[in-house]
Amino acid sequence: MPTEFRAMPRRRTVLAAGAAALLAPLAVRAAGFREITWDELVPAGWDPMKDLGELPAGLQDSDPRAKALMDKLREIWDNAPTVPAMNGIDAKLPGYLVPLEEGKQGIREFLLVPYFGACIHTPPPPSNQILLGRAAKPFTGLRTMDAVWAYGRLEIERAPSSMGVAGYTMRVARVEKYRGK
Repeated sequence: MPTEFRAMPRRRTVLAAGAAALLAPLAVRAAGFREITWDELVPAGWDPMKDLGELPAGLQDSDPRAKALMDKLREIWDNAPTVPAMNGIDAKLPGYLVPLEEGKQGIREFLLVPYFGACIHTPPPPSNQILLGRAAKPFTGLRTMDAVWAYGRLEIERAPSSMGVAGYTMRVARVEKYRGK
């Protein structure tokens, strides 16, 4: 045992041990969140374009075939497959915040998306690239399209909203401003 610890009065040792015991659960909880990427939420080999068939060249926006293709693509994206292994994990995921339910006390429900402008501009990403976050307690200090880390229990649940269809939901433990790893 190093001498500086032997010389410490007993009272300080007890206080330090008590503080360490209080902080340990926080460290264990923080360590319990697995950092994941958006790519991990897409099944290997999924190709949304394969079901569209051959695309006609030179389509104009006003062409009814263009609208039919966009409708078919939207259906494919809204029903994008998820990754079963992600169900029930405690995850940490970076993304951009799109508030859905916001009041005086803060944001309680939001979408998390992988790139700036997703769900605000159309079309929204595939559902396996949209996560619906539900916070037990509202959080404040964040705005639309802020880059954040979301921490919580990930679940596979299709959840439609006015901004797009989420393929995953998260019971949010906390949300914090993105500051890298």
